[in-house]
Amino acid sequence: MNQLVAYFRNNIRQNGMVMALVLIMVLFQLLTGGILFRPMNVNNLVLQNAYVLILATGMLLVIITGRIDLSVGSVVAFVGAVSAVMMVDWGISVGVTIVAALVIGAAVGAFHGYLIAFLKIPMFITTLGGMLIWRGLTMVILKGQTKAPFDRSFQAIAAGYLPGREIRIGNFNTIALIFGLALSVVFVILVLNARRNKIRYGFEVIPRWIEALRILFIVFAINLLTFSLADYNGIPIVLILLLGLVSFYTFITDRTIFGRHVYALGGNAKAAKLSGVKTERVLFLVYLNNGVMAALAGLVVAGRLNAATPKAGVNFELDAIASCFIGGASATGGVGTVIGAIVGGLVMGVLNNGMSILGVSVDWQQTIKGIVLLLAVFFDVMTKNREATH
Repeated sequence: MNQLVAYFRNNIRQNGMVMALVLIMVLFQLLTGGILFRPMNVNNLVLQNAYVLILATGMLLVIITGRIDLSVGSVVAFVGAVSAVMMVDWGISVGVTIVAALVIGAAVGAFHGYLIAFLKIPMFITTLGGMLIWRGLTMVILKGQTKAPFDRSFQAIAAGYLPGREIRIGNFNTIALIFGLALSVVFVILVLNARRNKIRYGFEVIPRWIEALRILFIVFAINLLTFSLADYNGIPIVLILLLGLVSFYTFITDRTIFGRHVYALGGNAKAAKLSGVKTERVLFLVYLNNGVMAALAGLVVAGRLNAATPKAGVNFELDAIASCFIGGASATGGVGTVIGAIVGGLVMGVLNNGMSILGVSVDWQQTIKGIVLLLAVFFDVMTKNREATH
């Protein structure tokens, strides 16, 4: 037991929000009379929060560098508007539209990154200006009107499911059940390989029984999710997209030179530059990447709504930033994980969903989410102070 307490104490930044998410989910499950974990509601949680999780994944790298991006909500709307014009008005195919949208997102991110990294224009001014520019262009393109509908294949990005929904064991989608088991096996193999490599190179590892508890907890969570989805329509395509993004960006941040340079830039920019890190290029690429992620979120939002609207993406940047901070990213840079950002996004999503089920007014929902954000940042500051005194 002492080892378990020591593990949580030494990893409080990583584990604190996971514990908070579990408590929030249990609380709302009880308050809603079991509605929160109903299969249809679990499915809706995935579909409704996909855009936040995508944006948070891109925003995390920006926040690790000690900066933020206020423009992503407007970029979401702008990309949705351009995509709508291409498909609805010009009759361009879905595949070409998706590629063009991602290229546009990259160009927008590169524009912001160049101004911030090379011309040294303050990031707040640059991204605030971008927020106004892309929102204004969205209004110009759509002329204040909603543009729809889209092809079914485009809608499938955000609201479609893996094929084989008719293959069932009883009332459960077989593909979803197999997917959960396969994902569990892959996770266990990765964790055990990582532990074996740490031991081989002489790094400290947590006790075996604590590792086993951690594996069991995550495997249980994976299969609880896929079991719920199996009882509805199966695995949403956007969930596959999210898993791919999380895996890719976890690899980038944990296993690549670029990832280490991003953390170095956020930890101490001057020291990183003196160590040979090309800080301007790293910052430029971080913003370029964030533009691509905003474009991807724009495609998901447009596909889910089956329409491009002038008001799409309003306050999305705040949701993404809040998700990262709630998930353990530091407001001063240099700290944060992709998994943490996803956990933070889920905290926001469960709060939104649970309070909506309970009939809490939008005004109070905003107030409560603001309090949660402040508490998360307060927790981060207290953790840093505690680490500094030991």
